[in-house]
Amino acid sequence: MNRRTLQQNHFARIEKQAGYSFSDRSLLERALTHRSFSANNNERFEFIGDAILNYTVAKMLFDAFPKLSEGELSRLRANLVNEAVLAEIAVEMKLGDALFLGVGELKSGGFNRPSILADALEALFAAVSFDADFAAAEKVVRRLFAERVKTVDFKNQGKDAKTLLQEFLQAQRLALPKYRIEKQTGEGADSIFRVSCDLGELGFICYAEAGSRKAAEQSTAKEALAWLEQHRSPKKSKKS
Repeated sequence: MNRRTLQQNHFARIEKQAGYSFSDRSLLERALTHRSFSANNNERFEFIGDAILNYTVAKMLFDAFPKLSEGELSRLRANLVNEAVLAEIAVEMKLGDALFLGVGELKSGGFNRPSILADALEALFAAVSFDADFAAAEKVVRRLFAERVKTVDFKNQGKDAKTLLQEFLQAQRLALPKYRIEKQTGEGADSIFRVSCDLGELGFICYAEAGSRKAAEQSTAKEALAWLEQHRSPKKSKKS
């Protein structure tokens, strides 16, 4: 299979996961082009994509949590709209496989670099808006962030279950959990991931299935955290 055919296959997979088909795939190509590859890159697209993303997630949170204050909503958005989360979504979509990178970036593993992946995802939102309109781009953002908004825990300053589990274990100087994909079926939007969360020396392992690795990991982390809170209290509480 030549590179052009492979690239078109990557484009088709990304479109399926995003829930949007481009009329002009050159826009998608530019969204995935890093500055190390060409002067016709995705940097200006990022500017628009960032604005689309921030507005859409803000509106999703505004509708989902009608009783929260402006400050609380801002903190939640900051926990959802950041490089780590964007890169995580990009990894789930395998955007790295479709990136156009210069030789230096390829050799240094740029296709796995969080900043490059996050920028490409933002540029993707802009590309959709240019190919269609804002509403289409907003729909893509909602599709990719729906599960994250649904599971965000505002009582813990927007921290998700994986973050809370990590902090709980670190507070007790225990090893961090290990997440493994036990099984994956289907592709793109039809994927089903079975993931395990292993607490190592504590002897606890739990499993969950979801339409994305992220969602499955969050489910296992939530279950592991509940188990920890029942069976092991933080060291500082032993003073009482």
